Amino acid sequence: MNAKEAPSLSQAVAAAAGSASGLLGLTEGPRRGRGLPLRTLIILRWLSIMGQLIAVLTAYFVLHFALPIQQALSVIGAAIVMNIIAMARSRHIGLSQPDPMRTTVQLAFDLMQLALLLALTGGLANPFCLLLVAPLTIAASSLPIRHTVGLGLLGVACVIVLYHWSLPLPWLVHEELHLPGLYRQELGLALMTGMLFISGYTWKVAADADKLELALATTQDVLQREQSLAAIGGLAAAAAHELGTPLATIQVVAREMLRNAPEGSPEAEDAALILQQAERCRDILNQLSNSPDEGDALFADIELKSMLQEVASPHEGFDLTFDLSVQSAGNQPVPRIRRLPEVIHGLSALVENAADFASSRVTLSATVDAGWIAIDIIDDGPGFASDVIPRLGEPYVTTRPQSKARRALAAQLTQATKRSQAPSTAPAIAPSQGGMGLGFFIARTLLERTGAKVSIGDAGPADKGQNRGARVSVRWPRQRLEVPGHYEGDKVEPNVAVRG
Repeated sequence: MNAKEAPSLSQAVAAAAGSASGLLGLTEGPRRGRGLPLRTLIILRWLSIMGQLIAVLTAYFVLHFALPIQQALSVIGAAIVMNIIAMARSRHIGLSQPDPMRTTVQLAFDLMQLALLLALTGGLANPFCLLLVAPLTIAASSLPIRHTVGLGLLGVACVIVLYHWSLPLPWLVHEELHLPGLYRQELGLALMTGMLFISGYTWKVAADADKLELALATTQDVLQREQSLAAIGGLAAAAAHELGTPLATIQVVAREMLRNAPEGSPEAEDAALILQQAERCRDILNQLSNSPDEGDALFADIELKSMLQEVASPHEGFDLTFDLSVQSAGNQPVPRIRRLPEVIHGLSALVENAADFASSRVTLSATVDAGWIAIDIIDDGPGFASDVIPRLGEPYVTTRPQSKARRALAAQLTQATKRSQAPSTAPAIAPSQGGMGLGFFIARTLLERTGAKVSIGDAGPADKGQNRGARVSVRWPRQRLEVPGHYEGDKVEPNVAVRG
């Protein structure tokens, strides 16, 4: 328990609490449930009130013990009033959720109410003093460690007060029961020891149960992600099958238009552009429908620098500079990597996002060391918005503007429709995927399927009047991508600049 989590008590009490939690190994774990709902606390208090009433009335009317009945019933009545107030507050929706502070206050009241009732009925000599362990056990099973330690200190204080001040233990008429002071002292020590170890044992069991619950939830999340991946694969295969026929029709019509249009005319340029984009769509669908056992070149090994050029080249064609670099720790040879379709499509989607937001430059930097292969994609755009970062990677989350590739394609189409005889020399433009918020989600899902860890952040602190930029880092364990025994034959160039 660090200093920020310590209760606001004296320094000595805080140090004692920290020492106790350290001895028991009670460090804050991945707890999922924090506190108890108010309705649960109300039910537990009604059970406690019923037990107290039965014990007091039986001792007074059946056993004829000389109890201070009015004072005892007043203490029980205070618990009833507290419970009625809690019932009125529990009708609010916000109070129906677990809250650690509210649970701590309610349990502290129960602890002090029970201690006061015990003080009126014999103190530590009353065998029902064992019930002081109940609120602490509930706290240990449902509260963070700092709240549990605070209630534990309150319980110890109640035991000390009961040892020094309490009314005599009610007994039979004309008889008195006097317990030696040493015996009462031992009872107090035993009670405090029981509080400590029972609460610690309960907290540890609850923490282990929470860890198991968290592991189960994580496993369910992984299975759900795998089901999403299978669904994506099925959709890709269905899209490849369904789009094959209309693409073939588009290609046939475009070829006929190109054949019949005069050379260099706007109609010929339109037909050539349509044919070019249809061919690219067909290539993408072929990549999606192929499988690794078909021996396609897509699944062969490739140089790391060549892969960077491959994922960057479709996004050239507008005023951007692509800086590609490959570095290896200790000047070791760079290994060749597996050309996995998930890696190609995932990196391509991330590069497209960077190109859409970049002002003038996109940097692709690959680093290879003894254990990892890392690729950083950096742009000089405005960077990630603070409210988007926690949700980035979820479907349908996007802040993408009208993309540059789409605007460049629109400009190229406009130029092609002009009645000029000069043929267009503009390079091919890859249309953007749009702004549905699925690009980063699909890219991250595909990359994590290959064992990658994807992290996002700002490229660096922005100077005054300049963009801070965005960085997406993708890291793989080296054995997940490396082709054993194969290295790049050419010497690695530290920086390769490609301008579109």
